[in-house]
Amino acid sequence: MSDVATNRRRRLVGQPLLYSISVFASLGVFLFGYDQGVMSGIITGPYFRKYFDYPGSIKIGTMVAVLEVGAFVTSVAAGRVGDIIGRKGTLFIGAVVFTIGGAIQTFTIGFWSMLLGRIISGFGVGLLSTIVPIYQSEISPPNHRGALACMEFTCNIVGYSSSVWTDYFCSFIDNDLSWRIPLFIQCIIGVILAAGSLLIPESPRQVFIEWLIDNGKETDGMQVIADLHGGEPDDPVALAEYEEIKDKVREDRESGEARSYAMMWRKYKRRVLLAMSSQAFAQLNGINVISYYAPRVFEEAGWIGRQAILMTGINSVIYVLSTLPTWYLVDHWGRRAILLSGAVVMAASLVATGWWMYIDVPQTPNAVVVCVVIFNAAFGYSWGPFHGCIPRNPFQIMPLNVRAKGVSLSTATNWAFNFFVGEVTPYLQELIEWRLYPMHGFFCICSFILVYFLYPETKGVPLEEMDAVFGEEEREDELDYISETASLVQSHHSDPEYVRSDRGPQDQDMQTSWLAGLFRRLKGSDYEPIRED
Repeated sequence: MSDVATNRRRRLVGQPLLYSISVFASLGVFLFGYDQGVMSGIITGPYFRKYFDYPGSIKIGTMVAVLEVGAFVTSVAAGRVGDIIGRKGTLFIGAVVFTIGGAIQTFTIGFWSMLLGRIISGFGVGLLSTIVPIYQSEISPPNHRGALACMEFTCNIVGYSSSVWTDYFCSFIDNDLSWRIPLFIQCIIGVILAAGSLLIPESPRQVFIEWLIDNGKETDGMQVIADLHGGEPDDPVALAEYEEIKDKVREDRESGEARSYAMMWRKYKRRVLLAMSSQAFAQLNGINVISYYAPRVFEEAGWIGRQAILMTGINSVIYVLSTLPTWYLVDHWGRRAILLSGAVVMAASLVATGWWMYIDVPQTPNAVVVCVVIFNAAFGYSWGPFHGCIPRNPFQIMPLNVRAKGVSLSTATNWAFNFFVGEVTPYLQELIEWRLYPMHGFFCICSFILVYFLYPETKGVPLEEMDAVFGEEEREDELDYISETASLVQSHHSDPEYVRSDRGPQDQDMQTSWLAGLFRRLKGSDYEPIRED
């Protein structure tokens, strides 16, 4: 008994373990945040531009956005990879691949080798951006899941801000190291992430996936759950979670359904569409116009050279601070209210940005900085953190048997739209100028409508109880009822009055079901989570 207690004291358990894992796993999104910002500063630098023979808007857009091509490819494959080698293994491979790509970028000898390095880094980012949110959500208890996911996004923006300030300080170097050093730093972060991924425990839900259960390793999952709840193997909350996850996995296995994309689309179409649409609008809302090209935006408004990077750095600090309130608000206000309010402020600030550029008065440079800061702050407390919360990614709404595939499909949508925005933005900045920003403001309004009518609230809902939020348990009961009723009607086909009295209300329910579902979305979910006694 004393040996057990001593062993427990020697290792992290409970909330220290939970938060340590969360912070470390967030290095994956820190890495992507760093990569988002690092290109924004160096592409305007004189030595970078000279080395690449003063590239035009198309070449600049391609160098920035081609990373998303690689990320798209591996994010599609990450669902299968995550199920085969586990969350830990995928995290390790993603970090190693990203580091290799970063090294090629650092020591690039020209435009095409830079593209090769960006694509390879994209392969790593695709794996990391898919698997880190899954891992994060699967180790988090329902009452902390939102806050931990928001912490993950804050790490992403800290990475972005770090790269912007690195670009700024390196801009004082009068040679090619001014852009090679910022690129090399991402390799160092990748090595740390790869080494650390070998030390963290596997996700308890992953441990219960079929290939581990078949090998009799259920006790490994129970050990992880017990550690996350304080280290006591007989803790009632840990035991309850153990049984709930295990029962869910058994239910999925005994259903006889293949864990395929076709089955996921057929059975969970609404969930997949919600996750994909939210990823698309997160990009169309204009965030990467700023994240990838903020110095160019500020140059367009009148700031020149290093001053534009400095304004980007100041904006990034406020961006980081704006993500902090959501740590508390997400599990108190809920997701919908935050997303709706953020969409309104983002739309207004983007329209104002375009207006100030259009009138082009002496106050325009300062006014544009203020508008961009407000836009970033609104995104930072609303749509940004929900990259790790419902509904921007499906890791909280998809069932365990297809969770990795659902996340990979949603993340692939993110990268597809990410590439589109990153590729065309420099060209559109020259072609339509100030009109670019009200255009993205329009998409913010569209995202408001999408959330208002279609997104459910998932605050405090355990991952294994999402069927109730989407009404799928009710629909299964209704289908069973309709099937039984049809049998009864068939057996009483000789009684016209029976058939009329039974069929009428049923047909009316079928005709109004879509309208009732719409009004249920307006009211919010009627789901009440199971509470502990």
